[in-house]
Amino acid sequence: MLAVNYSTVRSHLKDYCDAASDDNETVIVTRKDEKNVVLMGLAQYNRLMKIVQNAEYLLKIDRSFEQLLRGEGREHELIEVEDE
Repeated sequence: MLAVNYSTVRSHLKDYCDAASDDNETVIVTRKDEKNVVLMGLAQYNRLMKIVQNAEYLLKIDRSFEQLLRGEGREHELIEVEDE
Protein backbone atom coordinates (compact mmCIF):
# COMPACT_ATOMS: atom_id res chain seq x y z
CA MET A 1 0.00 0.00 0.00
CA LEU A 2 1.29 3.40 -0.96
CA ALA A 3 0.28 6.78 0.47
CA VAL A 4 1.04 9.60 -1.94
CA ASN A 5 -0.07 13.21 -1.99
CA TYR A 6 -2.37 14.51 -4.68
CA SER A 7 0.25 16.62 -6.48
CA THR A 8 2.64 13.68 -6.83
CA VAL A 9 -0.11 11.41 -8.17
CA ARG A 10 -1.17 14.09 -10.64
CA SER A 11 2.40 14.43 -11.90
CA HIS A 12 2.87 10.66 -12.26
CA LEU A 13 -0.67 9.42 -12.81
CA LYS A 14 0.28 6.81 -15.41
CA ASP A 15 2.89 5.27 -13.10
CA TYR A 16 0.42 4.98 -10.20
CA CYS A 17 -2.32 3.62 -12.46
CA ASP A 18 0.12 1.01 -13.76
CA ALA A 19 1.14 0.09 -10.19
CA ALA A 20 -2.53 -0.31 -9.23
CA SER A 21 -3.51 -2.38 -12.26
CA ASP A 22 -0.32 -4.33 -12.99
CA ASP A 23 1.07 -4.85 -9.47
CA ASN A 24 -2.21 -4.94 -7.48
CA GLU A 25 -0.92 -1.96 -5.53
CA THR A 26 -3.37 0.10 -3.49
CA VAL A 27 -2.57 3.81 -3.66
CA ILE A 28 -4.00 6.15 -1.05
CA VAL A 29 -4.12 9.64 -2.49
CA THR A 30 -3.81 12.08 0.39
CA ARG A 31 -5.63 15.39 0.08
CA LYS A 32 -6.37 18.41 2.21
CA ASP A 33 -8.97 18.17 4.97
CA GLU A 34 -8.71 14.35 5.11
CA LYS A 35 -10.58 13.98 1.80
CA ASN A 36 -8.35 11.05 0.86
CA VAL A 37 -9.24 8.62 -1.92
CA VAL A 38 -8.02 5.18 -2.92
CA LEU A 39 -6.73 4.17 -6.33
CA MET A 40 -6.87 0.44 -7.11
CA GLY A 41 -7.11 -1.79 -10.13
CA LEU A 42 -10.52 -2.88 -11.39
CA ALA A 43 -9.82 -6.56 -10.74
CA GLN A 44 -8.98 -5.82 -7.11
CA TYR A 45 -12.08 -3.63 -6.76
CA ASN A 46 -14.29 -6.38 -8.22
CA ARG A 47 -12.86 -8.93 -5.77
CA LEU A 48 -13.51 -6.58 -2.88
CA MET A 49 -17.09 -5.91 -3.99
CA LYS A 50 -17.76 -9.66 -4.33
CA ILE A 51 -16.56 -10.18 -0.75
CA VAL A 52 -18.86 -7.40 0.47
CA GLN A 53 -21.85 -8.79 -1.43
CA ASN A 54 -21.21 -12.31 -0.12
CA ALA A 55 -21.01 -10.99 3.44
CA GLU A 56 -24.31 -9.13 3.01
CA TYR A 57 -25.94 -12.28 1.62
CA LEU A 58 -24.70 -14.37 4.56
CA LEU A 59 -26.07 -11.80 7.01
CA LYS A 60 -29.50 -12.06 5.36
CA ILE A 61 -29.39 -15.84 5.71
CA ASP A 62 -28.38 -15.53 9.38
CA ARG A 63 -31.26 -13.10 10.08
CA SER A 64 -33.71 -15.41 8.32
CA PHE A 65 -32.49 -18.40 10.31
CA GLU A 66 -32.85 -16.44 13.57
CA GLN A 67 -36.43 -15.54 12.60
CA LEU A 68 -37.21 -19.21 12.01
CA LEU A 69 -35.74 -20.15 15.40
CA ARG A 70 -38.00 -17.54 17.04
CA GLY A 71 -41.01 -19.08 15.33
CA GLU A 72 -41.52 -16.16 12.98
CA GLY A 73 -41.51 -18.23 9.81
CA ARG A 74 -44.57 -18.75 7.60
CA GLU A 75 -45.51 -21.72 5.48
CA HIS A 76 -46.43 -21.12 1.84
CA GLU A 77 -47.64 -23.33 -0.96
CA LEU A 78 -45.10 -23.92 -3.69
CA ILE A 79 -45.87 -22.60 -7.14
CA GLU A 80 -45.77 -25.33 -9.76
CA VAL A 81 -44.08 -24.31 -12.99
CA GLU A 82 -44.95 -26.32 -16.05
CA ASP A 83 -42.21 -27.32 -18.47
CA GLU A 84 -42.52 -25.70 -21.85
